[in-house]
Amino acid sequence: MKRSEIKRRPLSDTTLAGLEPDAKEYRELDANGLYFRVKPDGQKSWQLRYKKPDGKWSWLGLGGYPEVSGLLARQKASELRSDAAEGKNPIVTKQARKAIDQAAANNTFEPLAREWYASRLTNWDAGTAKRIIGALDRHVFPVFGKRVYADITPLEWMEFLRGMEQQGILEQMSRVRSYCKDVYDLARVTGRAVHNPLEGLHKYLQSGKAENYAHVSPDELPALLRAIQAYPHATDVRIGLRLLSLFAVRPSELREAEWSEFDFDKKLWTIPVHRKGRKKGLEHLVPLSAQAIEALEELRQYTGSYALLFPGRSDHTKPRSDTVFLMALRRMGYEGRQTGHGFRHIASTVLNEKGFDENHVEAQLSHKKPGVAGVYNKALYLSQRTTMMQWYADHLDELIAGNVVEFKQA
Repeated sequence: MKRSEIKRRPLSDTTLAGLEPDAKEYRELDANGLYFRVKPDGQKSWQLRYKKPDGKWSWLGLGGYPEVSGLLARQKASELRSDAAEGKNPIVTKQARKAIDQAAANNTFEPLAREWYASRLTNWDAGTAKRIIGALDRHVFPVFGKRVYADITPLEWMEFLRGMEQQGILEQMSRVRSYCKDVYDLARVTGRAVHNPLEGLHKYLQSGKAENYAHVSPDELPALLRAIQAYPHATDVRIGLRLLSLFAVRPSELREAEWSEFDFDKKLWTIPVHRKGRKKGLEHLVPLSAQAIEALEELRQYTGSYALLFPGRSDHTKPRSDTVFLMALRRMGYEGRQTGHGFRHIASTVLNEKGFDENHVEAQLSHKKPGVAGVYNKALYLSQRTTMMQWYADHLDELIAGNVVEFKQA
């Protein structure tokens, strides 16, 4: 709109947004010495006309529009007019307020958390570091990132963590609680905080493991497998659940898997060390059963053009949400009865009960034995595990069909 068409002041939001530039810069009065400036190139900003202590009039910029809205500009102008009325220099008080705002920003949770993260970075491998900052970015910073950390109460942290509980991501909740507690410990030992609001909260939160490992009974397993086979929503999620049941790997290992890790000629999946969350260790080799290869080939029709097996919907360079498989199981009616991690427990139980060597089962699950045995036992048992997991895949298919294959040790 043209400036000649302005009908009322203070200027409405519609007027502010619609004012057109002229050949020369101009100012339009909003109210009480606050002006709206429009440049020939269309840039808009706020200026306050005020009288200095020496009695001379001057201009003070209050910020560009629309970053500084009409409401905020009037609030700033009111504060600065009060300063001028008290004989203070508005330029000085504006700078002082900016310094206060900057100090407050530095006292918010996100900068403190990033300082903690940087201080610990050398202690983590690349995969662990990525998961930690990812968890903070995804869960914590949107809620508490811009809050002054000293003002966040234990009750607010409790409600936040219980919200994660309700999502069913108990292990993630436990880790996030631990990260944030460490962040406050940094503030406390450096003299920037007296108390840690997360201290003791773990006593009133679920531990995560019992629910995280929830799994159906042997009698319920055939029905679960059939429900997965008939899952009607997302094809990639259906295939992912099928693969979880066949591989018995950690859900995060499958969710973050890349196509480059699979060798279909050798029938082998190599999970790199950095995705296993350990600074020292071995890559994990997972044999591919005929059923696993069939499922992967089907999945490749949908996501084979991406690096990841399960690319995110909005960002294909990042994997699907860490709750994707859990949410699918909930939709199928298995909330509290089956989780992605629970497939590992099922495989361990079945394989041990059927007489397979415990060492082979533990190697398939990528469990390291405690003590010296765990350090020196480097055996992969790949040949034995290939036979074992092909039997297991056949066994699951027989359960779906309503028959049971009994394994007989040679």
